[in-house]
Amino acid sequence: MKKILCIVIVAAASLAAKADGDWMTMLGKTADLAGETGIAGFMNRDAPAYITGKFSEEDRPEKKAHAANRNGYYDAECKWHGGYFDDNGMFVEGHEVHTLFGMPYGLGQMIMIPVCLVLMYLAIVKGFEPLLLLPIGFGGLLANCPLSGITAPAMMHDGVISFLASGIPVMSGGVVEPGGFLHYFFRFGIDTGVFPIMIFMGVGAMTDFGPLIANPKSALLGGAAQLGIFFALFGALGLPAFFPNLGFGLKEASAIGIIGGADGPTAIWLTSRLAPDLLGAIAVAAYSYMALVPIIQPPIMKALTTREERLIKMPQLRAVTKIEKIAFPLIVLLLCAILLPSAVPLIGALMLGNLAKEVGTSVNRIADTMANALINIVTIMLGLSVGSKLACEKFLSGQTLAILALGLCAFCVGTAGGVLMAKLMNVFSKGKVNPLIGSAGVSAVPMAARVSNKVALADDPANFILMQAMGPNVSGVIGSAVVAGVLYTLCR
Repeated sequence: MKKILCIVIVAAASLAAKADGDWMTMLGKTADLAGETGIAGFMNRDAPAYITGKFSEEDRPEKKAHAANRNGYYDAECKWHGGYFDDNGMFVEGHEVHTLFGMPYGLGQMIMIPVCLVLMYLAIVKGFEPLLLLPIGFGGLLANCPLSGITAPAMMHDGVISFLASGIPVMSGGVVEPGGFLHYFFRFGIDTGVFPIMIFMGVGAMTDFGPLIANPKSALLGGAAQLGIFFALFGALGLPAFFPNLGFGLKEASAIGIIGGADGPTAIWLTSRLAPDLLGAIAVAAYSYMALVPIIQPPIMKALTTREERLIKMPQLRAVTKIEKIAFPLIVLLLCAILLPSAVPLIGALMLGNLAKEVGTSVNRIADTMANALINIVTIMLGLSVGSKLACEKFLSGQTLAILALGLCAFCVGTAGGVLMAKLMNVFSKGKVNPLIGSAGVSAVPMAARVSNKVALADDPANFILMQAMGPNVSGVIGSAVVAGVLYTLCR
């Protein structure tokens, strides 16, 4: 049966090729089909030439200075630069692909498929951030399907190539070969920063800033919890002292540091601007640790507090008027515009959503769209776009392991920072603060606040601190966005 099938394939391929006048070439390719397909072909596959720039001699132009074709060019010293021309005619040079432990590209894809399945398992079975881990895992699965072209960029060919004064070629008037759909998702939503901003609109429409307005000093706890960001930032900068091959620049370190804020959209927004090549690892780390809040935080909270501190009962928060809730987003936005303009895109989107929520019935349709349809649609596209960066050549590296480790440490330090700040406030404050609410300063809304409340109830079933914990929780969202703005200003 197998022999018959091979004969049929060869015959069909030969007839199809004969119509094009090149049946001998097709017949030769068909003869090698068995070695290029199946498990062996999968595992031994090389990275696509447009990624590495390693085109064969026959796919290159004549070797001479400033000779070029769609696959690359020779510079003034006749050195080959392979890559591709994007849909704007700009040349994108290939780069060396280094997968973990030097494994072949195809084997790397084979390993990444189970990794993506694990992410989907955590989402479906364990319920860890299912709305995002599911599309991220599935997007990674698509990105590692061999020869699918789902993440391939749009490329221009058959145009006129000219050289700029810098020696870089550009192409004009060519034919554009469309890229994969995940390429366009990523380009539209992540490269432009639109998806994280739209997510923040939805988050704002679902967030009640009342607990923060009623207890403004809880903002100190949200600020203290951002300590993890700076811990990871300096940790990434100091990493080469211990691991010389794992060097991170200031931009990459800043993107890694934002994981400590436990705010996925903020991490994606900043990373897409400062270190887009690290987006897959940083996004997976940020959302994974957000999902693991109920597992990671309680041991830290109990280790840093005594039972007497966990039993502290806080007074009920005062009622917040509607005019206060409407004025709050406007005041925050104006202060941000004056003091830190670079954070306005995120803060502005968050406050727009919250303002629509608080205004009332006249804009209910807008608030409802932001909190439901809009955020759901964008979440799907955002998850798939981030998953597209889980391609093996980007994810399977020592850098990824370092990012995951630094992210975990940053998250733990951020939790500890909030708890310790609450303990410090108790030294100077007349009204005692339950230190457990400090852990909610990491901006995983509202999960971190729920975990604080759960730990308090474990010691005293009548000690409900959920509303008090929401103050630091929502201030953490604002705090992480502000820190992201500061880092972007320093690095851009």
